Amino acid sequence: MAYIHTPIRPALIAACALSALLAGCNEIPGLGPDPRTVAKENEARAIGGACRHAMRGLEDCYALNPKSAKGMVFEGWKDMDSYMREHKIEGTPSVFTQKPATRRSRNDADNEAADTESPSRS
Repeated sequence: MAYIHTPIRPALIAACALSALLAGCNEIPGLGPDPRTVAKENEARAIGGACRHAMRGLEDCYALNPKSAKGMVFEGWKDMDSYMREHKIEGTPSVFTQKPATRRSRNDADNEAADTESPSRS
């Protein structure tokens, strides 16, 4: 029998070479998730964890951060909750959401004291 020589197609060679080159790549630039989306998800997880550490409920956390993805906020809250329970960490109440005591000027305090001392005229 005679051996018949068939030429190897250049497209087949190029496809094999390309697949061999890409086989070692874990991440190809431009084909992964958008970095802005990943950053927003990470920020939402961090917000959820901070809310749990500040002893806030999920509903309060959602209300304070309406633009954050609720699923990611919950995931961060849940992760922080399990971490705090595992390591027996107590939460710390937030001081930023509490209303500060209003400082009165000296004149206001003097006027108020004078009003309480004077008899009322009706």
